[in-house]
Amino acid sequence: EVQLVESGGGLVQAGGSLRLSCAASGFTFDDYAIGWFRQAPGKEREGVSCISNSDGSTYYADSVKGRFTISSDNANAKNTVYLQMNNLKAEDTAVYYCAATIVKRTLLRAFYDYWGQGTQVTVSS
Repeated sequence: EVQLVESGGGLVQAGGSLRLSCAASGFTFDDYAIGWFRQAPGKEREGVSCISNSDGSTYYADSVKGRFTISSDNANAKNTVYLQMNNLKAEDTAVYYCAATIVKRTLLRAFYDYWGQGTQVTVSS
């Protein structure tokens, strides 16, 4: 059974940091790319960042470049992707989801096959 489980969300003040984790299981981790998406109330779900586990290539939305860093740990079958979020802003408030795709370097939701349940990030100004 495929599972993607997010954790690490919470409440933080503007300018603060959080690190989200996405633990993956039930598929061949190295064959997939993992993406982070977010959805704020009343808005469309948008792509934030993705990483290809086969070659480590990464991609970021313009809105988070320079503030967010995605990384992957597949050593010892840990199969976890992280999203380090620094200098958080109120507009980063959203539910954050991780998802898996076999397509590299894309943040198009239609290409993602598996999704987690999400973790809430709230940034107070």
